Amino acid sequence: MLHGLDSLRQLTMASVLLRMALAMLCGGLIGIERGRRHRAAGFRTYMLVCLGSALTMVLGQYLYYMATHDWAAQAADIGFRTDITRIGSHVVNGIGFLGAGIIIVTGHQEVKGLTTAAGLWASACVGLAIGAGFYECVIVAFALIFLCMRLLRRVEQTLVDRARNLNLYVEVRSLENISDVLACIRDLGVHIHAVDIDRGRNGARPNAIVYLRLKRGQHHTQVMTAISELESVSVVEI
Repeated sequence: MLHGLDSLRQLTMASVLLRMALAMLCGGLIGIERGRRHRAAGFRTYMLVCLGSALTMVLGQYLYYMATHDWAAQAADIGFRTDITRIGSHVVNGIGFLGAGIIIVTGHQEVKGLTTAAGLWASACVGLAIGAGFYECVIVAFALIFLCMRLLRRVEQTLVDRARNLNLYVEVRSLENISDVLACIRDLGVHIHAVDIDRGRNGARPNAIVYLRLKRGQHHTQVMTAISELESVSVVEI
């Protein structure tokens, strides 16, 4: 480890201020990318999660120090013991409630919010590392998290665009028109794995989610363009 940071690992006012400020900075920077995309958890949410996690870890260290120094006599009399790692473990478990509130399943049977929830959990872990004064780990973890959320998004999108398996959402004017859509897909030589049909009750239009496997070298846009040219189709989305 870097011995030059040893003084900042001590529980002093300067180190506490540094840890709190660093937690706000790291959490805020991670949250900016989510905020720009108008996700449920953004700049302030990530900042608060990271800051709260750091505060929890500092609090655990403070309790341990006081129990072994200023409160040592009273702690010995009542048999008081503290484990600073227990507080951090509750943060990791408790952050799941925030993540569960972010993850949703859309009407297209598509799961949204997994990346945001995972980012919140990772941000909480960064906050714990900051609170513990493990600065070397903070730098590496923050760089990798920011890389995953900001830069690797383009790589993920490229992989998705090239994927042969495709879930296609289609809205049609009437239930009978779904057969036209399926016939169009088969004419393109695309294999249909399964079809989930919604009859469109309560004023909604009939729709279907078609699970496809494209031919080798075939792009998503070819299939979507062919389906959108059908007069009976009002919406087609991936």
